[in-house]
Amino acid sequence: MNLESLGFDDALKQYAEEHQLTSFEIGRIVAQHKDRYDVITSAGALQCEVTGNLRFAADTNEDLPAVGDWVAIMAYDDDKGLIHAIYPRKTILKRRSAGNQTSIQVIATNIDFAMIVQALDRDFNLSRMERYLVLCHEAGIKPIIVLTKFDLLTDQERTKFKEEVVRRVGDVLIVQASNQVEDGYKALEDVMLSGQTYCLLGSSGVGKSTITNHLAGDESMKTNAVSDAVKKGRHTTTHRELIVLPNGSMIIDNPGMREVGITDAGAGLESTFEEIATLAKQCRYADCTHTTENQCAVLDALEEGMLDADIYDNFIKLRKEKEFFETSHAEKRRKDKKMGKMFKTHIRMKRENKY
Repeated sequence: MNLESLGFDDALKQYAEEHQLTSFEIGRIVAQHKDRYDVITSAGALQCEVTGNLRFAADTNEDLPAVGDWVAIMAYDDDKGLIHAIYPRKTILKRRSAGNQTSIQVIATNIDFAMIVQALDRDFNLSRMERYLVLCHEAGIKPIIVLTKFDLLTDQERTKFKEEVVRRVGDVLIVQASNQVEDGYKALEDVMLSGQTYCLLGSSGVGKSTITNHLAGDESMKTNAVSDAVKKGRHTTTHRELIVLPNGSMIIDNPGMREVGITDAGAGLESTFEEIATLAKQCRYADCTHTTENQCAVLDALEEGMLDADIYDNFIKLRKEKEFFETSHAEKRRKDKKMGKMFKTHIRMKRENKY
């Protein structure tokens, strides 16, 4: 396997030389199964684990390997290896961990484009779409909106849905895809570039794995039919996996997300809600919250009908969520740091026989 075709570039080569990593094999993580990683190298595939030193040095989950990472490996037993280091990440797509207000989950790394997939027959939700856009913009990843199941709608209904999306997300690229009509994926295939990494985001049952299967030309991801009775997709993708496509691009399928939690996404909010960010510059107060202040350009635009109420409501909701996470996360880090200091003091005093 040619590593350059997977995205390994001169900057990463220079990093290896500067950090004495040239004696290690280079690989890219293509799948994760709890503490085990599938890694592809120039010599083939390896099943890898993280060294104890790397795991011990990790302060959070963000410091551990993730799908998409470039890693330095020491191979053994032909098909096994140990991950000694993680190369710098170009992008990190992350969210708040499901059911945890203070923890961050890394979805994938080194992604160029994120495909936000929504099904027009049941899953269509503009507010959730904006959540995904915040994650993408914060990470510096270019978003693409993919609308599936459009074959179930009339031309008039499809046009209406697309107009609603444009009204909310502006000039983000929108692609319609379906496996039920001829050339239903041509528009999607046309935007995928060789050497670029794409990540699929969306709820269960919206067609992510079906898209992967079609683009890969085989049944890489098992898919199940959507129940007509309940219109609810069955959860079929249970882990993240990077797949190299015939045209040289790469795609990462993800398990469906029931929660799309926002973390420290200040820049992501501004880029997603650009209209509000532009209006905010005209507010009287630099620290305007756009909720109760006089001479607030955002509230004035809302009252005059120049700003969509749904856009404003979702912006306020996501900003509160961001602020709550930042406060909770900072408090957790403070407590963890204090606990870590106490632990190190205990170890030092034990070594010095002061107990």
